[in-house]
Amino acid sequence: MEVLHADEIFKEFKEHSIAEFFKKNRQMLGYSSPVRSLVTVVHEYVTNSLDACEEAGILPEITVTITKLDENAFRVGVEDNGPGIPKAYVGKSLATILAGTKFHRYMQQRGQQGIGAAGCTLFSQITTGKPIKVVSYTGKGKSFICEVSIDTVRNKPIVSNTSESETAGDGKRGLYIEGDFADVKYENSDHGVYEYLKRTALSNPHTQIKLVDPEGKETVFLRSIDTIPERPKPTKPHPLGLSTNDILDFAHASQSRKISSFLIETFARTSQNKVNDLRNIAKGVDFDKDPKSMAWAEAEELVKAIKETQWIAPDASYIIPIGKEQIEKALKNILAPDFMSVTKRKPQVFRGGVPFVVEAAVAFGGGAGKKTAEGYEGNVLRFANKVPLLFDSGSCAITEAVKDIDWKRYKIDIENQPVSVLVNVSSVYIPYSGVGKEAIAQEDEIIDEIKLGVMEAARGVQRYISERTSANIDKSKYRTIMRYANQLAKDLSGLTGIDEKEIRGDLEKLVTKHYPKALDKEEQEEPEGKGKAETGDEGVQ
Repeated sequence: MEVLHADEIFKEFKEHSIAEFFKKNRQMLGYSSPVRSLVTVVHEYVTNSLDACEEAGILPEITVTITKLDENAFRVGVEDNGPGIPKAYVGKSLATILAGTKFHRYMQQRGQQGIGAAGCTLFSQITTGKPIKVVSYTGKGKSFICEVSIDTVRNKPIVSNTSESETAGDGKRGLYIEGDFADVKYENSDHGVYEYLKRTALSNPHTQIKLVDPEGKETVFLRSIDTIPERPKPTKPHPLGLSTNDILDFAHASQSRKISSFLIETFARTSQNKVNDLRNIAKGVDFDKDPKSMAWAEAEELVKAIKETQWIAPDASYIIPIGKEQIEKALKNILAPDFMSVTKRKPQVFRGGVPFVVEAAVAFGGGAGKKTAEGYEGNVLRFANKVPLLFDSGSCAITEAVKDIDWKRYKIDIENQPVSVLVNVSSVYIPYSGVGKEAIAQEDEIIDEIKLGVMEAARGVQRYISERTSANIDKSKYRTIMRYANQLAKDLSGLTGIDEKEIRGDLEKLVTKHYPKALDKEEQEEPEGKGKAETGDEGVQ
């Protein structure tokens, strides 16, 4: 066999753009199966609409229209009432991979990589050869219309067929995106578009979403609240959780003149007093030197000192979760459970100094859980920054945490009872296990917090089940005793001469005194659970 020299081998050495990479590896973006691919398209457009509306201070109204073109081809149209996209940024926003307003900001957002919408453009292009159609209304009396596609070799947008037109009124805002996609499938299942939008409405109760399915059927998920969530603010990383490499990256990019000022200016909860504490521990670090000249050994010693220092927890004001009251209203609106228990944990940090907040809810009875041929089974509703996660559940930190809980301890049979477990993780940076953003990486700190949150919520359901069981026992005993009350009153009346009705009344008072819960059960068919809903499906039309 002929031996080749390095010069001959490296003749094939070429550079490739990120767009070319994802063109060959579309499954990494979530386009791995027909059903998942269609959900991924809807997910990317809807999350962008939600982020845009909230950043502009607008209550979101989103319409998703799915039209069947062929056996495995569908047209997806998504319209919102957001701020729109300025003409100069349409191509970069929708047809340039790793470009956008999110990746470089240390701030809580649904999207965070600058891949989503551009990935949809790429997917349409490689499955149908067609561009994405865009109409952008910016509220200035005009609309900008165009088609966008990607030059995959250069990862550059191609904007064509552009035009501008007058809108009906000066105040019209929003964005309409339409694309044709092949190798996709629409189905009504736990992993379909309907379920995705239903869960989006659940985790975003301030949003109204309308779905027009391929058969023309319209479903409206009504908003549960009319309050726009507080707008997330940019924050700084928390010192806890930072690695040696993290410290060096921040230090070498810093404009500070000293390591001491670099620490105060770059990281949250870091004051001059904290720097003094670090000085006393990290003796081998010169805090007066230029941070750009920091060496690995110094950064390593600094990280050790940080771990030995007491820190105030991350500032929760920079993370905007769904909210306890909002979760309760949304669960009542969408699932109408007999009872629910909702909890919110205090902020914590995981590696990289990233703060996060866990919200957990356990809903019991009513529309909770999933119906099966044998009866019911529990289900887990996973969310990250209010975005539903439908796929890759096996590799998700939420699934791992829920699976590791001893549910029998809380008198819950999660495999055979109507139980829904909702978990939302909010953070300025969600550590997804893949580019498709369908599972949260199994970080120990996140798993532990999820377990604590779910167990806290489960204790509330445990108390409800115990009270209900106790009430049922009392009710049974009460009925058994009262079954003989009439005869006993009659016999006692004959022996004593006291009025029969008076004796029966006294007997009822005596029995009720011993079994007070039974009377409550008789007067109202079901005990009042905190999440008891008046109607079974009032949030959907």
